[in-house]
Amino acid sequence: MNRFLLALFLLLASFGPSFAVNPDEVLADPALEARARALSAELRCMVCQNQSIDDSNAELAKDLRVLVRERLVNGDSDAAVIDYVVSRYGEFVLLKPRLETKTMILWGMPILLLLAGAATLLVASVKRSRQSRGTPLSDDEKEKLKKLLQP
Repeated sequence: MNRFLLALFLLLASFGPSFAVNPDEVLADPALEARARALSAELRCMVCQNQSIDDSNAELAKDLRVLVRERLVNGDSDAAVIDYVVSRYGEFVLLKPRLETKTMILWGMPILLLLAGAATLLVASVKRSRQSRGTPLSDDEKEKLKKLLQP
């Protein structure tokens, strides 16, 4: 039974996320490799579009991983590497867009939607409370009601 559970665990563990970085891409300097991995996790694979280049097996992702490592080896800072890749592929290559004037709508939309939802709920609540109160009965209506309720 223990062997079965071990085999099942190993099988399920193999379905987890795997990194697509090939051994020939790994830098000898562990500090540079850690920086390269961090930068690769921030860049979108232009083929897969929902994965970082660190997770993608696409050829373009491999080329971008190699490019990032080359730039780091040449002495570029992390910001310089990101700026270089963005200048070649556009802002879409960033998994987390920068906070700039052209991305304010993207960043502000969740807040605007929450505020709009809260305002809609508030207006609906006020309308419902006004409707439930109703208008007071006139004297004629009170008299008619008394006559109807008397036995």
